[in-house]
Amino acid sequence: MNETTKTKRLWSDFERSIFTGKGIDIGCGPDPVNDSVRHFDMEHGDANRITNYVHDVFDFVYASHCLEHMHEPTKAVLEWWKLVRCGGYLCFIVPDEDLYEQGVFPSRFNHDHKATFTISKQKSWSPVSINVLDLANSLPGGQLVRLILQDQGYDRSILKHGPGASNRFFQFIVRIYNKIKRHTGIGVSMFERLANRLSVIDQTLRPDALAQIQCIVKKVA
Repeated sequence: MNETTKTKRLWSDFERSIFTGKGIDIGCGPDPVNDSVRHFDMEHGDANRITNYVHDVFDFVYASHCLEHMHEPTKAVLEWWKLVRCGGYLCFIVPDEDLYEQGVFPSRFNHDHKATFTISKQKSWSPVSINVLDLANSLPGGQLVRLILQDQGYDRSILKHGPGASNRFFQFIVRIYNKIKRHTGIGVSMFERLANRLSVIDQTLRPDALAQIQCIVKKVA
């Protein structure tokens, strides 16, 4: 799904005010944060080492659901931070490990995820968990201005935490059903109730559901 489009529906005047001026959207795909932003995706280079390809600074650097694909997220975000001018902002959005991965790594829903994320925990079930609060506070000259869990539209009553996944074939049928529903707008309520009861669901495939953490850091020095 277009997570940036879904996220923008929640933004306050503050978020809308900082994504103006000169910006770059890392890993934007077909869903950039605005029409004027500079795009940076796989065809433009390796976002793990973005300063090898981008020799500029920006009023804002934005990355939605990209950091979890980086080989070393803590090093990658420091690279992205170098692109932020003094007074500018870095905003990154990552899946919440409990709502998205639901207690299983490697991720059942995206096998390219290299890490999982939580706002802050002393201990995580994930062997590759990163505390976003610690990550934000590690940015030199940074001031954390917003760190929030965005779970609008997420139904915790059908969350299934842990490795007890349902039948793989049924999971495949559910994925096909969701694709057909997205393209046609036609759903079958009885099937959806059965799927909710029996399967582990990627709820972010729904047009109104989020399972993510949004972090915004201002560069003050």
